[in-house]
Amino acid sequence: MQLTDSDIILITGATGLVGSHMAEQAAARGLRVRALCRRSSDTALLQQWGVEIVEGDLDNPESLKVACRNVSVIVHCAAKVGDWGPTREYRRINVEGTRALLDVALTVGSLRRWVQISSMGVYPGGDHYGTDETMLPNTEGIDGYTLTKIESEQLVRDYTADQHLPAVVLRPGFIYGPRDRTVMPRLMEKLRTKKFAYLGNHDKLMNNTFVGNLCEAIWLAIERDDVVGEVFNIRDPRAVSKKEFMDTICEAAELPIPKKVVPLHIAQFLSWHMETLWKLLRRKEAPLLNSARIKFLGRNLDFDIEKANLQLGYHPSTDFCDAMVQTVEWFQSQQET
Repeated sequence: MQLTDSDIILITGATGLVGSHMAEQAAARGLRVRALCRRSSDTALLQQWGVEIVEGDLDNPESLKVACRNVSVIVHCAAKVGDWGPTREYRRINVEGTRALLDVALTVGSLRRWVQISSMGVYPGGDHYGTDETMLPNTEGIDGYTLTKIESEQLVRDYTADQHLPAVVLRPGFIYGPRDRTVMPRLMEKLRTKKFAYLGNHDKLMNNTFVGNLCEAIWLAIERDDVVGEVFNIRDPRAVSKKEFMDTICEAAELPIPKKVVPLHIAQFLSWHMETLWKLLRRKEAPLLNSARIKFLGRNLDFDIEKANLQLGYHPSTDFCDAMVQTVEWFQSQQET
C-alpha cells in the first residue's frame, strides 16, 4: 500500500524507543502522525515533530475511539515491559489493552494495516541455532512479560484469521539504539562500575536488533500488501557474540572491558533460589538473577531472518558496530546536557 499525506498513522508507545523513531520517520515522510499517550508521558519530542497527541491509554475505551478515528495504519508498539511482577499486570496492558484497541480499530472502516511489534522472546527458552518462524511459541515457565507478548501476538493472529485484520507480526530480538531508557542505561552502568559478569560462554550469540533496522522492517510491513498475515523474525544483518556486544559498548564509551564469568549452571542455581525467595517475600524489584536475565545473557540466541529477507525484502542497512557507536554517542550526549 502507498501512503499519502492524507493517511493517518497511529503509533502506540510513541514515547518509547521503537515508537518514537517511527513517529519521527513518519513525520519526516510528510505523513499525518497520531500518538496515543498517557497524561504523564513526556511528549515534547512528538510535539516538536508535529505529531497529533491523543491523551489516553489502552484501558480507556473512549480515548481509543478518538485515537483510531480515520486511521489507515496502526503500529502497535505499546507494552508493559519488564522481567518481574505479577502476570495479571502485564496481561491488563499487553493482552486486554491490545484486544480493546483491536475491537475499536476494526470498527473505523479505514484501517488498511496493523503492524504488531512482538518479540523473539515468544520462542522456547534455551539455546537457539538458526531458529525460524516454523518453531511454535512456548507458554511454559516464563515471566509475565514474555507470556503476555505470546498471548497478544496470538490474539492479533486470531483477529487476522477470523476478522480479516490486515496485520503483519514482527518479532525483533533485543532492541537497542538512541532513546533507550531502560536496558542499555542499566547495562552501561554495570560495565562502568565493573559489576557486569558474563553468564557462561561469552561467545554465544545475541539477537541484537538496532532500532533503525527494525523501523526499516516496519515500513516494509506497511507498504507490502503480499505479506498480510505473516510473521517475521527481525534482527541485525549479523548476530554478534555477547563478547563483541559488550566490548563494542566499552570501546565506544571508553569503559573497562569486562572479564568476569559466572558458570551458567551456578547462575541457574542462584536464579532459581533467588526467584523463589523474592516471590515468597513479595518483592516488587527483580532479583539480581532471574530466568529472563539468564535467557538474555546465558543462552545462544541465533534466529534466522531468511524469511524476512526473501518475503518482506528486509535487508537491514546498519551493521551492529555502526549502530552501537550511534547508540553510545547518544547516551554520552544526554549525560552532557
